[in-house]
Amino acid sequence: MLHPDTHLALHHTRAAELRAEADAHRLAAEAKQPGELRTRLGWTLVEVGLRLAAPRPAVA
Repeated sequence: MLHPDTHLALHHTRAAELRAEADAHRLAAEAKQPGELRTRLGWTLVEVGLRLAAPRPAVA
């Protein structure tokens, strides 16, 4: 069984590691190109528009 001080030290170490991982993730997310979502949405709208503009097949 761990001594309470040892357990607390391990807890603080793990908490610091988790905060560092969260900071790294946040920085990586901010580094992405800001127009990425706009570009994907734009191309999706173009695709939908092309499908709507395409002539429908004749029904027999």
